[in-house]
Amino acid sequence: MSTETIVGVFLPLSLAIIMLGFGLGLTPEDFKRVLKYPRSVFVGLFCQMVLLPLLAFTLCYVFHFSPELSIGLMILAASPGGVAANIFSHLSHGDVALNLTLTAINCVLAAFTVPLVVNLSIDHFGGSEAIGLQFKKTIEVFLIVLVPVVVGMLVRKTKPGLSAKADKPVRIFSILILATISVVAILKEKERLMGSMGTVGLAMLVFNVGSMAIGYFMSLAFKLKHKEATAITMEVGIHNATLALYIAMTVLGSFELAIPAAIYSIFMFITAGLFSAYLVRKNRQEFSA
Repeated sequence: MSTETIVGVFLPLSLAIIMLGFGLGLTPEDFKRVLKYPRSVFVGLFCQMVLLPLLAFTLCYVFHFSPELSIGLMILAASPGGVAANIFSHLSHGDVALNLTLTAINCVLAAFTVPLVVNLSIDHFGGSEAIGLQFKKTIEVFLIVLVPVVVGMLVRKTKPGLSAKADKPVRIFSILILATISVVAILKEKERLMGSMGTVGLAMLVFNVGSMAIGYFMSLAFKLKHKEATAITMEVGIHNATLALYIAMTVLGSFELAIPAAIYSIFMFITAGLFSAYLVRKNRQEFSA
């Protein structure tokens, strides 16, 4: 399978399926639930929209990233939580209803915030003149993020039986798609990736662990329940790496921009699994109490 096929066909298709999976799991009530969790939603969105870009921006300078790697990291930081966030929250006994609410809001906001962060990053860091998210590409990102989500929600509303049957397989397929594309992309560009693994690998590990730590400790600072803290930790700490890869490789046409997301996807499941084991133990203790 050529890199062009991956970038031009399978990556957009897989992202559309992932966003469709989001939609199948959402209902209008997920948006209304913000009234039930106002403080929790505020904490989650503040971490996602403000603190994570600041963390990524800081790491770009701490690790002396090139303009392309810096923009790539900012793209990753702007990407919302993925399907994996909801799954890990469920496995960690987190408040999955809160995850769904954060996912619903983040999906809508990402259609606007991701192009904004990308363009601001390009303006700040510079880089190749070929890099640029013009109006046409911005609309493309907007459509690939929102349209499949809306379709998924319509399917759930009009065909609830079909939606219920498709929800779990689509979620599992989304995880497999992310893993497969990450592995294929890594194998195709392994020499370039291995050359970046030293510096970028450490930075992505710090960003991944730092993202989860921000979500977790900010939740505790606001005295949220531990199940809510778990949901926010997973939502903030596990990014939609497929969206970041899509923007970098398909929309902007640069593999170097995709290096942070590709390397991040290697660490993401390992660190999330370890943190999940810790959260399971904490949630059991809270439940027993």
